[in-house]
Amino acid sequence: MKISFHGADKDVTGSCHLIECAGKKILIDCGLFQGGRDLSEENAEDFGFDAASIDFVLLTHAHLDHCGRLPLLVKRGFHGEIITTAASKDLARLVLLDSAHLQEADAKSQQHRQQRHRKHSREQNHPEEALYTIYDATRCFDFFGRVAHYEQAIKVAPGITATFYDAGHILGSASIAIDLKERSKTCRIIFSGDLGSDGRKILRDAVAPPPADIVVMETTYGDRLHRSLKESVKEFYLAINDTFKHGGNVIIPTFALERSQEILWYLREGVEKGLLPAAMHVFLDSPMAISATEIFRQHPECYDEEASKLFQQKRDPFQLNNLHITRDAADSMAINRITSGAVILAGSGMCTGGRVRHHLKHHLWRKNASVVFVGFAAQGTLARQIIDGARSIRLFGEEIDVNATIYTINSFSAHADRNELLAWQKKTQAEHTILVHGEETVMQSFATCLKNTSVLIPEKGQSFTLPALKAL
Repeated sequence: MKISFHGADKDVTGSCHLIECAGKKILIDCGLFQGGRDLSEENAEDFGFDAASIDFVLLTHAHLDHCGRLPLLVKRGFHGEIITTAASKDLARLVLLDSAHLQEADAKSQQHRQQRHRKHSREQNHPEEALYTIYDATRCFDFFGRVAHYEQAIKVAPGITATFYDAGHILGSASIAIDLKERSKTCRIIFSGDLGSDGRKILRDAVAPPPADIVVMETTYGDRLHRSLKESVKEFYLAINDTFKHGGNVIIPTFALERSQEILWYLREGVEKGLLPAAMHVFLDSPMAISATEIFRQHPECYDEEASKLFQQKRDPFQLNNLHITRDAADSMAINRITSGAVILAGSGMCTGGRVRHHLKHHLWRKNASVVFVGFAAQGTLARQIIDGARSIRLFGEEIDVNATIYTINSFSAHADRNELLAWQKKTQAEHTILVHGEETVMQSFATCLKNTSVLIPEKGQSFTLPALKAL
């Protein structure tokens, strides 16, 4: 038995871990590296294993940094089975098709730039290829097999059993406990996936995992605490009302999965309680977020008690009187003719692509506008530059001054904070704790807080025996 690490190692994205047991190879997640354009080469690199040799993929959830390289895995020869929850399966279809479209568009754009460059240079450029295509993404869906139900064990293969537990992160997200047996050796290893923060709207809190020998856990917010949710919602409403008072619009760069739906919930609740103006116009300007919201409505099995009660009463928690759904690009562009009194939710959350970049171009320079960040921003992303205080940023070949008021409200994050991570880890009673999916300095800080467990922070490509965790 052994485990090896092929992504999200001393990094926040690209989750990909491999277990080998009883003649089978099981991949836990196969995510995309995200952040800056320089990561395109890292995504295209060799996985560190033969894709065709993988027998199973256990998918924790449908965020791109956990599922985004599945089409590439299939493209390179994978023909095994992908197992995940029903909600994650539906969301992954949406996320991967959108990603494939962006991969193709990006490759085409780079080819055009190379063609223009060749007109003025004798250099020979190799034409850019998409990491994967819509065809590759569509083929990927053929390999989604059995559906996992929370807390019901699945016999993956002889000697290998997996049990999915609600991680409370996004719709369908899971931590996965894997029981391994090979000859006389046994081992239970838990992969946290991404863990949600407690007390959120819509979804249930993360479920306590069973005791285990080893836990592999995320550390995204392992060095900080979230402010209270109540205070964050108050700040959120204050940001909107203050912006409207000064005659501007509010731009919210938002992730299509979970964050968009949660923000819609609070906007509806704010209007209903009289804390936000009833005449406020809200634009959901993200085709993927629109489709994701529709998928949310199809999976009440993931809701907490309050959300379930609303649906039982035939009330839609994501609907406002002045909510405008903008799928078409022309409608999206028309939003920028509105200069005040609007809340604009647009992807992507880290501003690495999507329609939010156009809205930033039209509003960042306005002193009466505001930009509200409600999620994590990785190093190297445009969102991180703005949050860190950049006086100007470059967008579409132009230098844009940052004059808008910038708010960072991390308590809306779908990730658990340091204390929540520590409480979750303690319940595993694990002898060994492996830290992944976090910036290296954050991991080092979190490691000092762990008690009664040995701590390992692997490098990308490292392999270890199980259950002893001896380096190979």
